[in-house]
Amino acid sequence: MFEQILEKCLMHETLTEEEAYRAMMELMTGTVNDSQIASFLTILRFRGETVDEMVGFVRAMREKMLALDVDEEVIDTCGTGGDGSGTFNISTAVALVVSSLGVKVAKHGNRAVSSKSGSADVFEHLGVPIQTTALEAKEALRTNGLTFLFAPLYHEAMKYVAKTRRDLRFRTVFNVLGPLVNPVRPKRQLIGVHSLDYAKKMAETLKRLHSIHVVFVTSRDGLDECSIAAETDVVELKEGRILQYTLAPEDVGLRRGLLTHLRVNSAEESARLIEQIFAGEANESATNIVLFNAGVALYVAGIVSDAAAGVALAKEALDSKRALAHLQQLRGERVCLNKF
Repeated sequence: MFEQILEKCLMHETLTEEEAYRAMMELMTGTVNDSQIASFLTILRFRGETVDEMVGFVRAMREKMLALDVDEEVIDTCGTGGDGSGTFNISTAVALVVSSLGVKVAKHGNRAVSSKSGSADVFEHLGVPIQTTALEAKEALRTNGLTFLFAPLYHEAMKYVAKTRRDLRFRTVFNVLGPLVNPVRPKRQLIGVHSLDYAKKMAETLKRLHSIHVVFVTSRDGLDECSIAAETDVVELKEGRILQYTLAPEDVGLRRGLLTHLRVNSAEESARLIEQIFAGEANESATNIVLFNAGVALYVAGIVSDAAAGVALAKEALDSKRALAHLQQLRGERVCLNKF
């Protein structure tokens, strides 16, 4: 079966949704050798994946993953990664700010693969416990409003492609699929994407998979975030409609900043900068990019009517030290709220 799939791809043909589903199921069951996996991923990277293929891939990965059923509505702030910018882990900081405001966040993530600081690495350096079982994850979501879903625990079948992904050392379709296979299957997400073309494909994919409100962002200076230094292209899926527009820092009441003020060399530095942001001691660019992305996340969650209102609410969480108190509680520290 997989030989036929490869042959079809080599003939410059695309796969149907069902063919893509069956191909991914084979990849996830360990019946495909490393050379075939490498060939398949390389071909897809060279020509790009179709929406039909992505829908089939997601269906298969969701079927194979350990799903986590939760009663509450949640959001995720997981992105594709791989933008090569060397910035601190913005999506992790955003998850902390948003959850401090009562929004339930199920943060899907991993250790660093294509960046200097994966979410798991940063949470560890922040002293925030990483949940190691589905039961712990559900309890953390219930009690703390934030849970971290460590991808390898929920996608055990990914072990069959892990070595090839490491050996290839370039971004593959799995970077794109990661945000689409969160174990709680959130209907609301903020997804940073490395290219506008993929943002459009991902929006069409989640439309067919019945997501409610998802905002995909890719900035014109290369970030898979809302940038503080340039315009950001936005693809918004909301209740079955897909819109495309741009957002700039000024549109949400923020001043433009510098990318150089966002760069770190390690997960430890990333965590330290996040702590400084929450303590009110960071540079303006780092603080504002968290506010920008948190504002969009709050809009996605339905807490505010637009991103500008979300930025104002996120700023209040930082200025009042509410977000800092939330971080301290997650660490298990005693919090003296009256000093804020």
